[in-house]
Amino acid sequence: MVTQDILDKYEMTIGIECHVQLATTSKLFSGADNDARGKAPNEATSPIDFGLPGMLPVLNYEAIRLAVRAGKALNADIAHVSRFDRKHYFYPDLPKGYQITQMYQPIIIGGLVEAPMLDGSTVKVRIHHAHIEEDAGKLTHHAGFSLVDLNRAGTPLIEIVSEPDIHSAAGAKAYATELQRLMTFAGVSLGDLYQGNMRFDVNLSVALKGATELGTRAEVKNLNSFRSVEKAAEYEYLRQIEILEKGEAVVQETRGWDDASGRTSSQRSKEDAQDYRYMPDADIPPVVLTAEEIAEIQSHVPKLPADWRDILRSIGVKEQQIETLIDGEVEFNLRGISFLPLIEQEKENAEKAKSLVNWYVNVSIPILKEESHVLSNEGVMIADKNVHELFMDGKMTSINAKTLYRGLLALETLPESIESFAQEQGYIQNNDESAIEAIVDEVLSDPASAQSVADIKDGQDKAIGFLVGQVMKKSAGKANPGLAQQLIRKKIKG
Repeated sequence: MVTQDILDKYEMTIGIECHVQLATTSKLFSGADNDARGKAPNEATSPIDFGLPGMLPVLNYEAIRLAVRAGKALNADIAHVSRFDRKHYFYPDLPKGYQITQMYQPIIIGGLVEAPMLDGSTVKVRIHHAHIEEDAGKLTHHAGFSLVDLNRAGTPLIEIVSEPDIHSAAGAKAYATELQRLMTFAGVSLGDLYQGNMRFDVNLSVALKGATELGTRAEVKNLNSFRSVEKAAEYEYLRQIEILEKGEAVVQETRGWDDASGRTSSQRSKEDAQDYRYMPDADIPPVVLTAEEIAEIQSHVPKLPADWRDILRSIGVKEQQIETLIDGEVEFNLRGISFLPLIEQEKENAEKAKSLVNWYVNVSIPILKEESHVLSNEGVMIADKNVHELFMDGKMTSINAKTLYRGLLALETLPESIESFAQEQGYIQNNDESAIEAIVDEVLSDPASAQSVADIKDGQDKAIGFLVGQVMKKSAGKANPGLAQQLIRKKIKG
C-alpha cells in the first residue's frame, strides 16, 4: 500500500499526445466520405484506403487549412514548408504497410495551452509540435478471429504533442478538456469524444522530487474521455511508485486502460523512431505556405475560449458560469446551437446579459442536456430568446417559463407568436394589480394565515413565502409572485 508519506517523496510528470480528427468532408488522401457514422463496415472507403497497387494519394488541402487554424488555437507557429513521411509498421488495419505522417518537418511548431483548473489556478502546457497524419482502420476482436473495418483508414488527423509540463492527474484532465474546447471553437474538429474525434495518449513517469532527470515513462494509449485521462494517470502514478519502492525498474512500454477495472495493462514494449523505418514519402510534394496564406486562413478563426472568458468576465459573469457556458457551447456544437454570441450582443446592457447567462446556465443548457428535441436548431435559439424575454418582462414565472420551453422543444415548428401560444396554454401570469389584491385580501383573512402574518409583523420575513404560495395556489399559478409579495408586505406592514 502506498501511504501519504511515500507519495510525498515522488512527483509525476505527464506529457500528452492528442489525436484530433479533422472535420473535412473527404479523407486525407482519397475522395472517400470522412463521416462513417451510421455506415456499414468498409463502406466509407476507396481503393486508396485499401492500399491497392498503383493507387496514389492526393493531399486534401482542407486538412492543411484546418491544421493552420489549429495552430492559431494552440498559440503556435506554422511552418512555411512541411513534408510527409512514411512510418512503416504492419498491422491488419493498415493495408499499405505504412502510415503517412509528418516525422521530420511538421506543420505546427511550438505553442502554449493555458487550461483553467477547478481550484481557480491554471496549468500551462507547452506544445512541442503538431503534425498531420492519416488514421488507421479499426479491428474488432472475437473468439478465435478478428475483423477489420477500414472506414476510419485515411481519416485526417493532427497529433498534438505536448511537452512534459503536467504534474497532476487533475492537470492532465484540465489540459485535455481545454484542447477539446480549442479544437471545437476553432472549427478544426467536431470534438465528439464518443465518436472518437479526439483520443489521448498519456505518457507518465515518476521520479523523486528534486530529481534532475525524469523517470522511465509508460504510455497509456487511446483514452477517449476526460475521466479516463484523469483516472489512468492516477492509477499509473501509484503503479510506478509501488515498483520503485520495491527497488525495481519501471519498464518503458505501451499500456492499455480498462474503464471497468480502473487499471492499466501491458500491451507491447515502446518502439523508438528507428523501429518504424521512417522515410520521405515520394508521392506527396512538400506543403509550401506563404505568410500571407497563413494569415488569411487564420483570419477566419472565430473567437476562442480565452476570448469568450474575457468578454464574459467584463460583463461580471462568475467563473463557474463561464466554464458552464463554454462547455455547453462545445457540447451543442454538433447540433448547431450557439448561445455565446447572443450574450455578447447584450454586453452593453449588463443586467440583460447576466439575465441571459442565468437563463442559459440554469434552464437552457440543463434541459438540452436532458432531452432531445424535434425543433430545428434555429428554432431552439428563437424559442430561447422569446421565452427568456417573456420571463424578463415579468409575464411568466420561472416554473412556467421552463415548462413552456420544454413544450416548444417538442414541436416540429414554432407557433407564429410564442406569447400568444403561451397565453393560450395558460403560462402567462396575471399582472392585474386589482385582481391580485383581491386574492391577497382573501389569503390574509384566512385563519390559516394568521400565524404567518404574526411572524412577519414580528420580523420573521421568511414567513411571507407561505402567503405568496397561497396566493399562487388560489390564482392557479398565474399571479405575478413579485407583485403578490409587494402587496402582502404593504398590507401587513403598512
